[in-house]
Amino acid sequence: MSEVIANMAGNVWKVVVKEGDSIDSGQDVVILESMKMEIPIAAEASGSIKELKVNEGDFVNEGDVIAVIE
Repeated sequence: MSEVIANMAGNVWKVVVKEGDSIDSGQDVVILESMKMEIPIAAEASGSIKELKVNEGDFVNEGDVIAVIE
């Protein structure tokens, strides 16, 4: 099991995957908007999305868990 972690604070601009989707390492999970820039947050492991912990429009802090991959 692996977690996708926010590497900076920002608003979730777009959620690219949904629960149950298969995902490859390096594939974008969400796009954050921070300081008027769009920052993709990618998975560091392959697997399937077990749980999404954010929705579009949510604010996340650095270190928050965005998704769980199994």
